[in-house]
Amino acid sequence: MHHTRFRLLISSLLLAAGLNTAHALSPPSAAQPTASAPSPAGPPSGSLSASAKRIYEQSRLQLLQIRTLLKGQDSQSSVGSGFIVRDDGLVITNYHVVSQYALEPERYRLRFATTDGLEGPIDLIDIDVRHDLALLRLPANSPARRGALHFRPSDQPLTKGERIYSMGNPRDVTFAVVEGNFNGLVERSFDPLIYYAGSINPGMSGGPVLDDQGRVVGINVSAMIFAEQMSFLVPGQDAEALLRRSGQKTQVLPTPAWPTITQQLLAYQDDLTHAFLAQPWRDGGHEYDRLPMPAEQFMRCWGGNTASDTKGIKTESTRCRMEHNVFVRDSLQLGYLDFEQLRMDGQNVGPLRFSQAYSRRFAMSAGMIGGKERTAPQCKESFIEHDHLPLRAVVCMSAYKKLKGLYDLSVLVATVNQSERGAQGQFEASGVSFDNAMKLTTHYLEGFGWKSAP
Repeated sequence: MHHTRFRLLISSLLLAAGLNTAHALSPPSAAQPTASAPSPAGPPSGSLSASAKRIYEQSRLQLLQIRTLLKGQDSQSSVGSGFIVRDDGLVITNYHVVSQYALEPERYRLRFATTDGLEGPIDLIDIDVRHDLALLRLPANSPARRGALHFRPSDQPLTKGERIYSMGNPRDVTFAVVEGNFNGLVERSFDPLIYYAGSINPGMSGGPVLDDQGRVVGINVSAMIFAEQMSFLVPGQDAEALLRRSGQKTQVLPTPAWPTITQQLLAYQDDLTHAFLAQPWRDGGHEYDRLPMPAEQFMRCWGGNTASDTKGIKTESTRCRMEHNVFVRDSLQLGYLDFEQLRMDGQNVGPLRFSQAYSRRFAMSAGMIGGKERTAPQCKESFIEHDHLPLRAVVCMSAYKKLKGLYDLSVLVATVNQSERGAQGQFEASGVSFDNAMKLTTHYLEGFGWKSAP
């Protein structure tokens, strides 16, 4: 098919799928309770070394517990940790620790507590949803303003295996220090993320992780479920960037924070799309046709096959997905790309049975739904051809109700040139603009092609 006609066809598919959802908004709805972090196995802290005890004593007056409480009562809805980063009372924590208040200030309020029993209100100054960070400020007359923790210089990187110390209030039990190791940056992560060999428990999110000299190297953010002693940290440089950007603000963050979050997510998805489109497709290694196979620069791919399933059809599958997403609230996490490919060989069952199974599998893959956070999907189906390979394509889009200009995209494709063999692919992008949905769809479909006759 001529290149210009191909792009026009993609444009018409996307316009038909997304035209009626471009400006869909809905009234505010209640947020669900926010978990401080997934919980790994293990106690809040083990037996502490002399270094851990020394570092905790040096930093404990700058440690805070951050509480989200229901307005008008003292019932707490979520708890996390934080730490003072400047003498004028600026505090760093995770965005997800304060997300309920940021999105529904009419229902919630924020308070802090120190290691020695001081308590009081605290203000939200700014957020960075991309890196799951928030900047808070203690009241001007608060006695909790008593020094600050400092960041380790970026030109002094940690070495793998170096001891580091995580601080926080795990499970609202008590303030604690957890000793662990720096294990470098997580591979295939779009944004840098530190792999920490230590236990981060719920309630420790937003707390500092310090080096042997008591300098901040990271911020507790999450743990891996079903994996012991495996946790992750936001690099300290990301918190420093937020502090530089917003540290001079004198006003609190306007809430609800949906416009701020939308603006940050639009910038994030633009960076993600640009980086993804710059990567060439890999060759899947098939003899006849070419399927789009992503590079594993910030995705992880897994494969599987069956010699023959119960119906006599051989299958080979590949799944590639980003392992990181952007948290907005419990029911709303977006900002990732997802691939799935399946080859089916039905030469042992014949054209009729293969066609039935092939069509059934294609129909089962179209599972995009709307709901509380998104509008019902709008879909468009068409038969197209690229590089002499005929394709059946379905493009679906669903708009986010409170994040104006952001959509979920799903592209489902099946080859239709053989009677007993075929390949199906599905590409999903969560939280992208309409223009980038068009670019991603074009890029994906242009990855299909015919190599040679069987």
